[in-house]
Amino acid sequence: MINWLLSKIGVYRVYKWYLLRQIKSKPMPNHIGVILDGNRRWARENGLPVWLGHSEGAEKVKLLLKKCLELNIKTLTLYAFSTENFQRSKEEVEYLMQLFEEKMKELLNSKEIHQHKVRVKFLGKIELLPASLQKLIKEIEESTKNYDKHFLNIAIAYGGRIEIIDAIKKLIEDILNKKLNLNEINEEEINKRLYTSHLPNPYPDLIIRTSGEERLSGFLLWQSAYSEFCFLDTYWPEFRDIDLYRAIRTYQKRNRRFGK
Repeated sequence: MINWLLSKIGVYRVYKWYLLRQIKSKPMPNHIGVILDGNRRWARENGLPVWLGHSEGAEKVKLLLKKCLELNIKTLTLYAFSTENFQRSKEEVEYLMQLFEEKMKELLNSKEIHQHKVRVKFLGKIELLPASLQKLIKEIEESTKNYDKHFLNIAIAYGGRIEIIDAIKKLIEDILNKKLNLNEINEEEINKRLYTSHLPNPYPDLIIRTSGEERLSGFLLWQSAYSEFCFLDTYWPEFRDIDLYRAIRTYQKRNRRFGK
């Protein structure tokens, strides 16, 4: 019976069905963060221009969002472009800005975003981006600001240390303006001043990084204190739905004690 089933629908589809059945029987992570890594290496190892790696990677974001919505995962935070990435070649940065603009236009007109009531926010030093991108970001955030069923956060021109520094500056400003007392500073007050302050749960339950690298690279440094990590050897352009399912299954097997 099993051999007949495999021959009819294929090993991959059976394995995907098996994984999906496994993870749906257990609690899902509420908030997933993903470090989208390996676009350039994937392109180079396949004898392709670097820009094609970024283009393929951008398409995989659509798959990831679709699957997270299907699994009813409330919050998805993507690390798309760091402040350090501005140090890459002028040609690559310019291409990435054009690609971001193209994909943001698609996001602005996405039926899926409005159908699922997804609030979209961009985390980072948005003022460092081209004016046309800043305009699109404002339009997307404005058009989704009243949604609260799902949250999509895109970290662009983002740095975890810079985020914490910005929060400290806001704290100091509020203290100087006598809006806050020094003794009132606690985790909650810091959370209120981070880029993720709009989220009901700013702390990722699971952080996935592709490409085989095992580091955060500044991603959500404050928020990730008790996150579970899953590092995948797969380059981001090769990412499949079964990679997401396996990462979730790994998370579900962990015993989260939060230091207790």
